[in-house]
Amino acid sequence: MAALAITRFQVASYVETLLLIYIVLIFIRIVMSYFPRIPYIPALRAFLDFVESVTDPYLKLFRRIVPQISVGPGAIDLSPMVATIVLIVLGQYVLVPLIAG
Repeated sequence: MAALAITRFQVASYVETLLLIYIVLIFIRIVMSYFPRIPYIPALRAFLDFVESVTDPYLKLFRRIVPQISVGPGAIDLSPMVATIVLIVLGQYVLVPLIAG
């Protein structure tokens, strides 16, 4: 039997890919917020529930810190933008280089 060896560079590549997927999920969550009445389609609802359940814990950290900006009768939530910037900076410039060595 041959054992498969996983190198540090492969693990760093996997982590980098996971970070990119998470950033895409946050972007989907942002786009979702612009459509409050999405038609009920079971597969779409399951996907959107998945996106909410995966991104909520991370975004709630920043919603406590970053205040909403009041604009007329509504408000703009900047926490997804701040969360994405933090994820990119810590992931791409700290975590992935640490793993890769």
